Amino acid sequence: MMHGIFWLGQSAFRIESQGKILYIDPYNITDADKKADLILVTHAHFDHCSPPDVKKIMKKGTIIAAAESCESKFENEIKTMRPGDRFDEAGFSVEAVRAYNTNKNFHPKSNGWLGFVINLPDRRKVYHAGDTDNIPDMKDIKNIDIALLPVGGTYTMTPEEAAEAALVLSPKIAIPMHYGSIVGSPGDADKFAALLKGKIKVVIMGSGLDI
Repeated sequence: MMHGIFWLGQSAFRIESQGKILYIDPYNITDADKKADLILVTHAHFDHCSPPDVKKIMKKGTIIAAAESCESKFENEIKTMRPGDRFDEAGFSVEAVRAYNTNKNFHPKSNGWLGFVINLPDRRKVYHAGDTDNIPDMKDIKNIDIALLPVGGTYTMTPEEAAEAALVLSPKIAIPMHYGSIVGSPGDADKFAALLKGKIKVVIMGSGLDI
């Protein structure tokens, strides 16, 4: 049975665990063969909340959970979430946590936009930070196996800020995201990895990571 985590570009991931499939922030999906049991959407910006991409990976019974500001963008019913909300669906246990900027105004805290802490069916814990800076709230996120952290700067953390966040979170594996397309370069991921060398294992993703 396939287990894996696959970076699809920007902040989009597909996670396969014990026969269940989860997508986070699907955007520019080119291979839609694997349909979602659950789709999570962090916030309303077009490169995270993309109804056409969500539609590509839906099947009968797919559950969509998203920040409240995304609700008007979807024709079908979705589960809206605020920071602190939790639910269990399709073998996944999900908690919505805060994601916001501290030194810029692209993602205000008042918007109620999200990151997600996800317990997979195999009991491993994944943190998808969403579009965020290194925020004080991260100190309350514990026992993370895999942290997905934005490193591209401008709208989110720089590599340096993301490395500092990783040291707070102390995951077993850190995976950089949100670079290489709209903003940020592969060099940002390399810098992030270099800053954490010998401290936290960093995986710069290509096609996928067996978990």
